Formats: sequence, C-alpha cells, structure tokens
Amino acid sequence: MALRIFETDPSAKPKQTFSDDTVGRFHGGKQVDNLPVALSEWRVTTGDPEVADAIAQLMGGTPVETDSTSENFIEILTTRDKVKAVISGSSAISSDLKLWNGNTLIHHCDGVEFLSPEEDKGKPCRCPALMEDRKAAFKAKRGPGPSIAVTFRLAEDYELGIFKLQTGSWKLAEVLHEVENALDRIGGEALCSIELELVEYTTKKGRDVSYRKPVIRVLKSYNDAIAEPKF
Repeated sequence: MALRIFETDPSAKPKQTFSDDTVGRFHGGKQVDNLPVALSEWRVTTGDPEVADAIAQLMGGTPVETDSTSENFIEILTTRDKVKAVISGSSAISSDLKLWNGNTLIHHCDGVEFLSPEEDKGKPCRCPALMEDRKAAFKAKRGPGPSIAVTFRLAEDYELGIFKLQTGSWKLAEVLHEVENALDRIGGEALCSIELELVEYTTKKGRDVSYRKPVIRVLKSYNDAIAEPKF
C-alpha cells in the first residue's frame, strides 16, 4: 500500500527538484547503439512528467520514459526545429573549451589560458592560434572542443521553468560573441529563437552535404514583445 494523501490535495505535492535548477534539457541529437545521431527536430528530456506533458503539448511528440540513469529520464522527440525562448542576458550563456578522456577532463581552457586545474589556471594553454587548426586538433582528439551552455525559459510557457541547451557546436562557437553582444544591447530579458537550422551545400568534388546546426537569434526585448498584441 502507498500513501494517497496528494490525491485529495495535489497542489500540496512537492515539486520535482533538479540538481542544477533546470527542469529539462534541449538536445539536437541522441545516442543510438552508443553512436551519436543528429536530429532535425528538438529532443527534450526532463524528469518531471508535468513538464514532459507541457512540452508535448507545445512542441509535439509523446513523452517516453527511458532507461537512462540521468534525472532527465523522460524523453520527448518533438516535431519542431525552432522554439521561442526568453534568455536573461549574456550571463545565461557559459562557454569554454574541454577535452575529455572518458569521464576525465584532461584539458580545460578558454582558448588562450587554462581554466582548470587550479594550479594551471591562468597559464597559457598553448592551443593552436588558428580556428581550422583548433578544429583539426579536436577532431584528432589532441585538443579541446567547445562546451556551450545556454539557459532559458519558453516564451510560450514562461512559468514552466528554466531549460538548458548544452552543445559542442563549432558553428555556434564562431558566432557566440555576436549573440552575447546582441543580448547585452538589450540589457535584460530577450525574446530569442533557438533553432536547428538546416545547412546544405555541394563540395568542390560534387558531394552533397546536409546537416543541422544550433542557432540563437536575438529578436527583441522580452518586455517589448509581451507588450505587443501577439508575439
């Protein structure tokens, strides 16, 4: 037998708490048979069934409980490749460069100086100066890659809670300063569009290439947006 005290007073039931104060995460891919697979629509994970149901209603898809040991064990494969988000300034974005060996962080820097461990903090990291050389070193597993985290609320359901997007996209890293500058110019909460943008091109050898990249478009002040009849 189990207690049924919340059946008569559901509002008294404590809300699910999460380790980093976020209620869910947005992903541009997933693991299939231990291999990364890119997606064309956002995948959202959460540990709160109410959040999962709200995401499904807003963005399509069906909540599915996975066998993940993560606190965000409910997965929704949505039908949307973009979402209106509210980002509370450039401080809601964190970025650095990391190189992992399994679960061990072996290189952590900002591209110029080490950020950790403490005894190396501030010392030159000696990463390549040129972007293409940085990418080549990362691809060869000899250098770090971007680690970008963005926290935001959904414009369509502001009170649902704070979500996080974590990405290692070089494409986003290359323009992240532009996003941060745009957020600083607004100087408060900004209405943004977070998208999985389709990129298609043909190489010089005639090979067709197609992939999705995460994009953050800063649209306007959120206060200005909600003052409009419809945003």
